[in-house]
Amino acid sequence: MRERVMTQARRGAWPLAAGAVLALALGMWADTAQAAPADEYSTESAKASQSLLIDAAQAGKRLVVVGDRGHILFSDDQGKTWTQARVPTRQLLTAVFFFDDKHGWAVGHDAQILASTDGGATWSKQFEDLSREAPLLDVTFLDAQHGFAVGAYGALLETTDGGQHWQDVAERLDNADQLHLNGIAVIKDAGLFIVGEQGSMFRSGDNGQTWAKVDGPYEGSLFGVIGTAQPQTLLAYGLRGNLFRSTDFGDSWQPIELKAARGTLEFGLASATLVEDGSVVLVGNGGSVLRSHDDGQTFSVYNRADRIALAGVTGLTTGGLLLVGQGGVHLATAEGADQAAKEARP
Repeated sequence: MRERVMTQARRGAWPLAAGAVLALALGMWADTAQAAPADEYSTESAKASQSLLIDAAQAGKRLVVVGDRGHILFSDDQGKTWTQARVPTRQLLTAVFFFDDKHGWAVGHDAQILASTDGGATWSKQFEDLSREAPLLDVTFLDAQHGFAVGAYGALLETTDGGQHWQDVAERLDNADQLHLNGIAVIKDAGLFIVGEQGSMFRSGDNGQTWAKVDGPYEGSLFGVIGTAQPQTLLAYGLRGNLFRSTDFGDSWQPIELKAARGTLEFGLASATLVEDGSVVLVGNGGSVLRSHDDGQTFSVYNRADRIALAGVTGLTTGGLLLVGQGGVHLATAEGADQAAKEARP
């Protein structure tokens, strides 16, 4: 056991999909998230909502967040109160995705894939591969049956039966160097798109059966990708505020300049979401919250006063935002400011 934990710690240099909390997450994981037996569940904690959280999603009107030590929490009152779900792992969870208000999946270390059929209240383990000694970093589904998960060292898994069986299909990618795959997304009227280490990009127009390598605009790590409301349009984002937009499913790219209050934004961008009004929101290091109302062509940049590292974001029905990362969950205004602080002002 000790040898395996040390091996994991030595491999701690790979980038998490949640690039904004890379150093924090790796440090906590190396110290506390040692391999747990398969029958162990995440520890219940009254402070779970304040612990390191990596990603957030909507399950209908319910909010679901995931993070350190296998913590999964859900809220039915737009984040005012949280309930900790019973989760069969104590490993760091890196991403969560819900296809509808009932069916969701979470992925994380030990190549674990967890599933829920009740909106995130309870979870079961669908897949685990201890021999990989590496995490899965993102997950998405085309429908309630057909999904993909990506991760470190070129991991690409596919299910066509809702996760009852997962197959390793990494051989479909032209990725001989096993570059880390950090993000995957469905792009409207186009197909699937993957981004990863060293600016690597792959796309599929046939539901993931075949993949083509894309010549990208950047040689640094990309932490995520998101499709916008417009057909074939996507945003890829990563290190040092690098953000790129394509309107033709990756054939061509335009760099998006991000102006912060003190010059050009240079913080890493970790996560993105498409909110109900069609605007795109990105978050990252230094408390950065970016919002676009023109389909990703331009962004306003807000830097939170607390400068916390943000790893995930999703919208609230109130028009505000749920932010997760350092310090757990944070309810924010549409711009990203602390909601409680705004309400406290006369």
